[in-house]
Amino acid sequence: MKKLKRVTALVGAIALIALYIYTLVLAIIGSEQTMNLFMTSVVATVVLPVLLWAYSFIYKLLKNNYSENAREQTEKMKKAREQNEKSSGN
Repeated sequence: MKKLKRVTALVGAIALIALYIYTLVLAIIGSEQTMNLFMTSVVATVVLPVLLWAYSFIYKLLKNNYSENAREQTEKMKKAREQNEKSSGN
């Protein structure tokens, strides 16, 4: 899980840095799209980390739920095997 968090944080940081650099370069060049890109950068500064957090949160929930279901299935299989051994032994 720690590795996943590090990778998502790195991807988010690289995406934000690339967006800032792109906005800065267009501002220096004097493009007409500079203001739109600036607003995009401001919005992405808030939205991108929230989306990455939500992704990791949902992943953690699904992983825990899957692990819990797998444990339950294993217990059921063990009980069924024990019952089969008892019934075939008698």
